[in-house]
Amino acid sequence: MPPNTTASTGDKAGKSGRKKGRKARLVVLVLVMALIGGTAYGAYWSVSTVRASFPQTKGTITLQGLSGPVDVRRDGYGIPQVYASGAEDLFMAQGFVQAQDRFYEMDVRRHMTSGRLSEMFGKGQLKNDEFLRTLGWDRVARQEYDKTLSASTKKYLQAYTEGVNAYLKGRAAKDISLEYAALGFANDYEPGQWTPVDSLAWLKAMAWDLRGNMQDEIDRALMTSRLGPKQIKDLYPDYPYSRNKPIVGEGQYNELTQAFEAGGDTTGTGSGTPTGTGTGIGTGTGTDASTGLGTGTTTGTDSTGTGGAGTATDANGSSGVQSQLMGLHDVLDGLPTAVGVNGNGIGSNSWVVAGQYTITGKPLLANDPHLSASLPSVWYQMGLHCRELSKACPYDVTGYTFAGMPGVIIGHNQDIAWGMTNSGVDVTDLYLEKLSGNGYLRDSKTVPFKTRQETIKVAGGASKTIVVRETDDGMPLLSDRSSELMTVGKKATVTTAAPDRGDGYAIALKWTALEPGTSMDAVFAMNSAKDWNSFRSAAELFDVPSQNLVYADTKGNIGYTLPGRIPTRAKNDDGSVPAPGWDSGYDWTGYIKPQELPYEYNPKRGYIVTANQAVVDPARYPYTLTTDWGYGTRSRRITDLIQKKIDGGGKISTDDMRQMQMDNSSAIANLLVPKLLNIDIGDKDVRQAQKLLEGWDRTQDADSAAAAYFNAVWRNVLKLAFGNKLPKELRVKGQCLWVEPAGNTGPADENQKVRECGQRDADQAQPDGGDRWFEVVRALVDKPDSDWWKTPASGTRPKADNRDELFKRAMIDARWELTAKLGKDIDTWSWGRLHRLFLKNQTLGTEGPGVLQYVLNRGPWKLSGGEAAVNASGWNAAGGYGVVWVPSMRMVVNLGDLDKSKWINLTGASGHAFSAHYTDQTGKWAKGELLSWSFSPDAVGKSTKDTLVLKP
Repeated sequence: MPPNTTASTGDKAGKSGRKKGRKARLVVLVLVMALIGGTAYGAYWSVSTVRASFPQTKGTITLQGLSGPVDVRRDGYGIPQVYASGAEDLFMAQGFVQAQDRFYEMDVRRHMTSGRLSEMFGKGQLKNDEFLRTLGWDRVARQEYDKTLSASTKKYLQAYTEGVNAYLKGRAAKDISLEYAALGFANDYEPGQWTPVDSLAWLKAMAWDLRGNMQDEIDRALMTSRLGPKQIKDLYPDYPYSRNKPIVGEGQYNELTQAFEAGGDTTGTGSGTPTGTGTGIGTGTGTDASTGLGTGTTTGTDSTGTGGAGTATDANGSSGVQSQLMGLHDVLDGLPTAVGVNGNGIGSNSWVVAGQYTITGKPLLANDPHLSASLPSVWYQMGLHCRELSKACPYDVTGYTFAGMPGVIIGHNQDIAWGMTNSGVDVTDLYLEKLSGNGYLRDSKTVPFKTRQETIKVAGGASKTIVVRETDDGMPLLSDRSSELMTVGKKATVTTAAPDRGDGYAIALKWTALEPGTSMDAVFAMNSAKDWNSFRSAAELFDVPSQNLVYADTKGNIGYTLPGRIPTRAKNDDGSVPAPGWDSGYDWTGYIKPQELPYEYNPKRGYIVTANQAVVDPARYPYTLTTDWGYGTRSRRITDLIQKKIDGGGKISTDDMRQMQMDNSSAIANLLVPKLLNIDIGDKDVRQAQKLLEGWDRTQDADSAAAAYFNAVWRNVLKLAFGNKLPKELRVKGQCLWVEPAGNTGPADENQKVRECGQRDADQAQPDGGDRWFEVVRALVDKPDSDWWKTPASGTRPKADNRDELFKRAMIDARWELTAKLGKDIDTWSWGRLHRLFLKNQTLGTEGPGVLQYVLNRGPWKLSGGEAAVNASGWNAAGGYGVVWVPSMRMVVNLGDLDKSKWINLTGASGHAFSAHYTDQTGKWAKGELLSWSFSPDAVGKSTKDTLVLKP
């Protein structure tokens, strides 16, 4: 037992506790026997090894540094509520308790954010570490701690750090987590002390995965090898503002927007984009206009016109730049995810309904962020309570935290509640830099790079030193992390519109999170906010990542605000394509002032919905926030469900909000099924499958055969109409096609076709089937003779010359695809058999030995829901049907009675394999159930199963 601890002296467990204990012991014994019988690992493992890391949850533990006793009360799911008399004691206890349950997860996270994964996992992580060192998250976090954060925030971070280190003191790695016992066979790694910077750097990882449109920026540029400007525009349609309303509704704009509508002066910081101005892909001046990577703009409402001169526009096209960008995508794709799918497909739902429309007469607030499925969940449920509220100890807050970081990220306190969704605003830009000797070209002058050396330690191998280059304004050269990128950059073809090739191009990143910020200050300020004004003041500090914040309070008010450090750009540059770094006219010109950002407060309609749709109508707002919003499918459905209830004269309950979260309706099915039913099918087996769609309610329940068939048809429609026409850089790895050579301007010649194989991982490829593709198809579905519907014959499958012929072929292909996957008997088909969730430990559970994967991973679960459904169990249509992101938690806060609020996590409180709380919430989560969420001292007391006292 570590120093400063005493033996447990808690109450005896009840019958349910004994049953759980017996079950856990049985599982552990089976595990150990399997290990002993099947692997070398088992020779050293025992029951005590597996159980050594389980946390003490009863009795007393002495922690040096506390000023008074702290109570840690856990409910039947192991969720802790912490009670202290001082704020520093509170956060010290939070650090200790999170480390008890999740330290291995915390340790991996800090090694990721600091570019030190190789220290734990060896040379296989070197490329990731090199890239992360180039970004320098921990360097920026250290600058924040030293320069920008408030004294109180630093005090709380230090207290949290002391709590984590108190847990580590005297513990060998193998006694902290099962994973360390496994790592011990490969290297002699021992976890080091926690630091405040370790906590801060996690905010950078969070910001990275929620960074906005950088992937779209890369994809648009890559598309130019195969598609022309008009075709690319078809695949990135305008946002449907009239159908899917922005978050900030009509008549609810702030003073800046009202001035803009009135024609007043709205220059503020930077320069806005005038209404009616569209940005197009430049057609350039070479012999093959469709291959230019343009940075010009077009004027008017149609943004598909001729843009400015491309940066690579001759007959060889932009192949050099495209290869650089593909290399960049490969590097990004290889990074371990923090909270999302490497920035792709990330969405969330959050909405609030005012008391006039609820059963309680007070607001109801719902939230479910959509993130990568991980084990353990990215979230850790917790309550932090000062025994008596005062200026010195103002916290009485509960909700979802990040293990490794103090405070509550999403949740409620005694007065207010808040939720978050990713805003998607554009806070990153890629710049092409013209290399010149030891520097880069800047307005016709050579400027030297700033450089620093980074030494990466490697478990079981020699350390490696790299040189990081940055531009004068701090943009790191991402292309330095790939020799292929540098080689191709030296060969990039240019015209007189750009500097001559010289030593080639590099790719640099401008990103708001690479500047020191105050987001950690914002967390503590939101946790103690009492009303709308104090909440907005706190939100102004939340600079990265920019999030949609939904608000409600116990007095009956509701609101929305968009915080964040959001750049303004010059030259009508909207950030949708890489910009020429040699021209200072493309620099950012500043940031939108907090008072100029959109918000709503008590709108007349009585509710606010955020689901990654557009924040504002750009025709009524002077700044470009992004050109790549989510397309609003989920927000439209949530709005319709709320409005239907209101129009029917009913009042909305907590359970109504839960049922809305679980809505499985498919918007694309509503559009396509009537047309699919009109297709004349001769084959009796395909006709049998087609009949599944007759009378189908277009919901994607796990047991639905119709949902399985429709989604297979949708996947095949996308593949035939679009996927097979995309460049190899966007297609699924291993998917090979015979295609015309890029840049071929002559007539099609079968003898000239070349074999090209896709290069993307299945969960990153296009077309992914998200609601952007809903809008692509919506715009084309009434154009039956569009070229997009034409596809050549393949094997025994006939060619298609129009929409209906392509739909027919997709229905045939889907029938035989599902026959291969699910069997010929359609009575045995179900969506859940295709759409399964596997929870994997994010390190050893994905790349460790098979027996370790068996030990650490869980699943599968057959899920309802689907892509762009409110119940957003996402899947990538290019890659398959498996679940790639999920509602990572769900909550409904009842502002009329906080003890009647509900919540659930994807997994459980514990990160310890074979703890009773490892995945004890997952089954209920999969069914759409929610747990009771105790808040008041009385309610917490009634739900408490174990009490641990931390004493000085």
